[in-house]
Amino acid sequence: MAKVKKGRPVHGWVIVDKPAGIGSTQVVGKVRWAFNAQKAGHAGTLDPDATGVLAIALGEATKTVPLIMDARKCYRFMVNFGAETSTDDAAGEVLRRADLRPSDGEIEAALAAFRGDIMQVPPQVSAVKVEGERAYDLAREGIEMDLAARPLFVERLEILARPSADQVELKMVCGKGGYVRAIARDLGRALGALGHVAWLRREWSGPFEAAKGVSMEEIEALARSEEIDRYLQPLELGLTDLPEVRCTPEGVQRLRNGNAGQVLGHLPYGEEAWASFDGQAVAVGRYMGGELHPSRVFVR
Repeated sequence: MAKVKKGRPVHGWVIVDKPAGIGSTQVVGKVRWAFNAQKAGHAGTLDPDATGVLAIALGEATKTVPLIMDARKCYRFMVNFGAETSTDDAAGEVLRRADLRPSDGEIEAALAAFRGDIMQVPPQVSAVKVEGERAYDLAREGIEMDLAARPLFVERLEILARPSADQVELKMVCGKGGYVRAIARDLGRALGALGHVAWLRREWSGPFEAAKGVSMEEIEALARSEEIDRYLQPLELGLTDLPEVRCTPEGVQRLRNGNAGQVLGHLPYGEEAWASFDGQAVAVGRYMGGELHPSRVFVR
């Protein structure tokens, strides 16, 4: 006998403007409980002290999470010069200090090396796995790791403000896997001033914007009520970066059974797309000669 899932079969996205002081996993748990949802996940971790957009996927929307993880993201953050910390942010222990303070021109010149395709070493306190364990767990045990550099594409990195000689506010648009704290650390080293993140905010991630997000207070106020579904966004919102094709009546039945199905559209052979029927997403897959070969099928 199949195990009965607890909760509602609710499907879609909840766009949260995460406050500081709470971890991403805690936000997912609170949102899942508030919606009484059977399943939940998120599209990209934010540090506990970070604020901004955290997109929570419920139900079948969790199948679109990998697509959002690959999307561009925008961060606004403040770098404090003069000290490097164990966590590369203001919460960590100061490891080294420096008296040098760079000029605006020196900062602008140094930023050029952090644009485009770069290699970035993650912070010691990060979610990177080391022999099956998270780096942040090992760091808490006092273990120092030699983390490998990882590729990152930085589309934009620019100065927004210079409040004082000790600080610079920056804006970055980057691809998957970027660590703002590593940018602050490496920029400080490149300038000889040392540095760490004072605060950071993720302004948008793919199609999701912090400015349009709901607060945890709003979610908690309507938790477990019928009205909370007003904060639920369509599952299809997580597919906006993919082209759409439409299923034929015969094709939708085949796709729902996990088989290749006929679709209407004109795409390059092998391109990834999503198929719809009556406005609802049916599957994601590869377009091949008038058919979509599914890699994910949505069951609603």
